[in-house]
Amino acid sequence: MRFKLIVFDMDGVIFQKSNFWFELHKALGTYDEGRELTKKYLKSDYQKLVEEVVGRLWRGKNADKYFALLDSSEYNPHAKEAIAQLHSRGYKICIITSGPSHLLERAKNELHIDYGVSNELIIRNNIITGEFKWPIGNDNKLPLLKDFCRKHAINLKETIAVGNDDNDIPKFRSVGYSIAFNSKCEELQQIADVVVDSDDLAKLLPVIP
Repeated sequence: MRFKLIVFDMDGVIFQKSNFWFELHKALGTYDEGRELTKKYLKSDYQKLVEEVVGRLWRGKNADKYFALLDSSEYNPHAKEAIAQLHSRGYKICIITSGPSHLLERAKNELHIDYGVSNELIIRNNIITGEFKWPIGNDNKLPLLKDFCRKHAINLKETIAVGNDDNDIPKFRSVGYSIAFNSKCEELQQIADVVVDSDDLAKLLPVIP
């Protein structure tokens, strides 16, 4: 079967930092409480996590540090070259991430990503409003990928997934080919077709069919 689509995670895969939101906690001075809230609610109640973090901890804060973090986020090595090479092979490239929409838009523009789905931190007049649009929680990357494939007449088995975290596991179990990239998640590595123990995206090129 010829693969048509490659779906990437973003944090730690396309970009170097493994979790943009934790980096924002650090920048805004909310890291310790944010880490505890994430530990408490990420797996069990994502809406509550959003309410506590975005609606309470971050609401009303100046967005300068958010935009500075977006600008300073660095790609993993050879990101532009690798994505360009995959496009030249005829693949469509998609990013599905719980990271921020502004960072996804940067990647789409600079790397020429075809499609993407992400979460959006709402900013008005350079202030974090406390609102958050989150099509992606902790466990719904696969339903979004299924919807995407259905709309674009692509079979899930014609899809390659590249990810690094445990929330990529359902996706890995459903696609035709999976690559654990720059991952410390043992379960993800165990079910992946290939493990790339590197942050260099050029290392993907020899293992993608």
